[in-house]
Amino acid sequence: MTPYLIAFLLILFSLLGAPLFVIILAVAMAGFYRSGIDLSVIAIELYRMADMPVLLALPLFTFAGYLMAKSKTPQRLVRLARAFLGWMPGGLAIVSFVACALFTAFTGASGVTIVALGALLHPALKQTGYPEKFSIGLVTTSGSLGLLFPPSIPLILYGIIAQQMGVGRNFSLEDLFLAGLLPGLLMIVFLSSWSLWTNRKNPIPLTRFSCREARAAFRETIWEIPLPFFVIGGIYGGYFAISEAAAVTVIYVMGVEIFIYKEIKLSQLPEIMKESMAMIGGILLILGASLASTNFLIDAEVPAHLFELIQIHVTGKTAFLILLNVFLLLLGAILDIFSALILMVPLILPVAISYGVDPVHLGIIFLANMQIGYLTPPIGMNLFIAGYRFKKSITELYQATIPFMIVLLAALIIITYWPGLSLVLLRK
Repeated sequence: MTPYLIAFLLILFSLLGAPLFVIILAVAMAGFYRSGIDLSVIAIELYRMADMPVLLALPLFTFAGYLMAKSKTPQRLVRLARAFLGWMPGGLAIVSFVACALFTAFTGASGVTIVALGALLHPALKQTGYPEKFSIGLVTTSGSLGLLFPPSIPLILYGIIAQQMGVGRNFSLEDLFLAGLLPGLLMIVFLSSWSLWTNRKNPIPLTRFSCREARAAFRETIWEIPLPFFVIGGIYGGYFAISEAAAVTVIYVMGVEIFIYKEIKLSQLPEIMKESMAMIGGILLILGASLASTNFLIDAEVPAHLFELIQIHVTGKTAFLILLNVFLLLLGAILDIFSALILMVPLILPVAISYGVDPVHLGIIFLANMQIGYLTPPIGMNLFIAGYRFKKSITELYQATIPFMIVLLAALIIITYWPGLSLVLLRK
């Protein structure tokens, strides 16, 4: 069977709806078979993945995020942010960006953020006086903020894939967590500044700061406020490994939501577990198949050949980064972030390192592009989720989100061409 026939059959099967992990495994099996390598290497690779301690963090953080989404955490988070920031000019817009970013960092799925927080923020923005078009664009855009903040699932997934490849300099997941902080904040600052500027001729009535409301909102969220500091402080203080921090997070969230707030019943846990594990199980299945195919790609020197091909037309690091951004934005518009990470990091990482791009910086560039890709026409995932949630046409959502997307692209340029923004916090 020729390589062209194999490629044709794989494309045909994918168009017929074959699962992604089946396509990836088929590529690995066909490649190893043609190279005369025993197919048992695939089973060995799957077993090696099961032996990775850090992999435990993925299902645990996902389960914790689902627990928070099923409780009234979104409402409490919005109330807290509004109580302390609502008095500022454009305060509710800033509240929306901050609340969505924090929520997405723990849930790891922007669709959950739009569904959980959109119902709260969209009516509040309209009632405050923000135009309908602006409100829809803001909520849709905010749904993908937070992917650069720990303990983001895509951030962890990139680190696992990059570490398993063993190319470039060694780095830890803690390095990735630190690297994403300033770029993530930059995006929020840019969006907040633009929101203030675009509404400068539309006076929005300010909410007077109320000590009573601030105290009430603080008391209501007293058990949830420490969680981000608890997780990040535990990791960087050397008290927890990533997987241990994830386990402690789950125990803490379960204790708070079940026994203190009593918003989740014990009888609901099996259903929440099923939902969260179904989502992460699909990711792990694709990841296992991808690690097997990655070994074949490396053995076949595919990244090296790809670098030679690109080098013919792209001679410098700057030109490569421009091409990379364009490619990743298009990729983010047609693939979900998990599939994009698993399929493309093994190909892009060795090529980027050959051009002198730091692997940690590449991870931040990759996720920043994917974050914008959620909004990229014609099929960015956030557009369809928001359209379904708010009963708006795709055309309306295009018009509402494009200004926000342009602002995020400006932030992306800075993130891409100023590596120090991502790397300055890393330990020397």
